Amino acid sequence: MINSEVKPIINSSSGTPSRKYVLISGCRDEAEHMQVTIDSVVAQTVLPTKWIIIDDNSVDATPQILAEAASKYPFIEVIRNNREGGRRVGPAVIEAFYVGYQTINPEEYDYVCKFDMDLDIPTKYFEILMERMEANPRIGTCSGKAYFKDNQGELISEKCGDEASVGMTKFYRVKCFQQIGGFVREVMWDGIDCHRCRMLGWIAVSWDEPDLRFIHLRPMGSSHKGLLTGRMRHGFGQYFMGTGLLYLLASSIYRMTRPPILVGGLGILIGYLKSMWQQKPRYEDLEFRQFLRRYQWNCLLKGKTKATQELNESQADKWMKSENAVT
Repeated sequence: MINSEVKPIINSSSGTPSRKYVLISGCRDEAEHMQVTIDSVVAQTVLPTKWIIIDDNSVDATPQILAEAASKYPFIEVIRNNREGGRRVGPAVIEAFYVGYQTINPEEYDYVCKFDMDLDIPTKYFEILMERMEANPRIGTCSGKAYFKDNQGELISEKCGDEASVGMTKFYRVKCFQQIGGFVREVMWDGIDCHRCRMLGWIAVSWDEPDLRFIHLRPMGSSHKGLLTGRMRHGFGQYFMGTGLLYLLASSIYRMTRPPILVGGLGILIGYLKSMWQQKPRYEDLEFRQFLRRYQWNCLLKGKTKATQELNESQADKWMKSENAVT
């Protein structure tokens, strides 16, 4: 259900929807992949208004590559974050994002995107996302789908659900991003955000289409300490977020059937059970965790597609009330 009275922001000089978007990318020692990412962004049919890249104290050729890119493209701004220590994941990714985010006035943009530096995106990627969001004002965050290449060079889907924007390219309507309170600085930030969107009546979605499929040059969950470590970290993230054991078990079994066979799903399950055994803390928002459990039970009973559709429909009034309150 869409509020037909809500219109996209219009550029008064051209009569076309405003498409001012900012990319914010944190990186550390990404020299191996980042030139591919830079080339794919500067080839976009709609270029970003600004691209802020936070160099998190890299010690490889990253600073030189970024300096060259910034000298060629005026919309690229590089920030050196002189953080001590080695490569970190999880909360540190969001810490780097906020180093860049705090330098902008979000009100000057229509969209904001947390964008990783190990991606190869199609040329119309951002144009298509903005077209979809203009067509449906309830879409708060969206993305395409991630693929990676196996040892034989074959493209393998990372199998991210349609009910979420993927963590490596979180494209947000600024208004939605502000309403959900941004990203939490914990491992499961990229799951909590989409569920918070639905709590407020927004829609989170991703599409698996040729023009929206991108290559993840470093596959999801492939921690710099090893694939198993990355998947165990994801299991802890699911526990922290509030995911129920039965739902996690079903998800892990499914992941065992996807490359890497057995190891991926088993790592997630081990990480979750280890966190449960150690009684690690969970996301403190009880209302959120209850909302999440209800949704996950419906996913188990009805399938994720139907459960998500029903939830989005039932939350439409909440979104409309929020929109009417600010317009």
